[in-house]
Amino acid sequence: MSHRKSSSSSKPRSTEREMLFGTHAVLAALTNPQRTCYSLWATQNAANRHAEELSRSTLSPTIVSARELDRKTSATTVHQGLVLQATPLPPVTLEDLNASAPLLILDQVTDPQNVGAILRSCAVFGVEAVIMTSRNAPPLTGTVAKAASGALECVSVIKVTNLARSLEELEAKGYQLIGLDGEAEQSLNAFVPAPPFALVMGAEGKGLRQLTQKHCHHLVRIEARGAIASLNVSNAAAVALFAITNQNA
Repeated sequence: MSHRKSSSSSKPRSTEREMLFGTHAVLAALTNPQRTCYSLWATQNAANRHAEELSRSTLSPTIVSARELDRKTSATTVHQGLVLQATPLPPVTLEDLNASAPLLILDQVTDPQNVGAILRSCAVFGVEAVIMTSRNAPPLTGTVAKAASGALECVSVIKVTNLARSLEELEAKGYQLIGLDGEAEQSLNAFVPAPPFALVMGAEGKGLRQLTQKHCHHLVRIEARGAIASLNVSNAAAVALFAITNQNA
């Protein structure tokens, strides 16, 4: 797996610790040099099932019961027999972008499952980074990492305090900003953007905020042909990324 880029910041590595869980999230984090991994716990079944992958890590698992893993996370967590204590990923900023790949911008998408699924699609379609607001966005902890199935380790996430100002910075860098809006006149199918570009998506229900729309150079829609006219935001991201990256292949 190709890991997300290191920030150009010279800040020392974080000493905070967080819990990651789930097969793909844990195995990807174990091989990421940007994380410091402290403790790894596994059920015997999980340790046997993933013996080859775990052997590549310098951190040996402590064998525990599934109930013990429930206590380390929660009884409702689907940990799949693997839990890892590690440092958070270092922050990435807009200055770290190299304008060689698409970006995805999320305007107040708050559901961690959706954000994780979007990150997974971004990893599939070669998105360099996901940009989201510091507020009204989920923390990049265990739930997002689990839903992302390892993609959190290879797609950079940039959190910004002012999305409108960040859109202006991206425009100054030469990015074409493309807003996804179900009411847009232009169809995504007929739109071929010139790189570099960023796809901007709003929250379910509310969609793009008015100020965010004003900063977009184009508004496009996914053309619906069935009885239901809209998609879940994570599904819409996958469809849009497939369409827009293949048009630029």
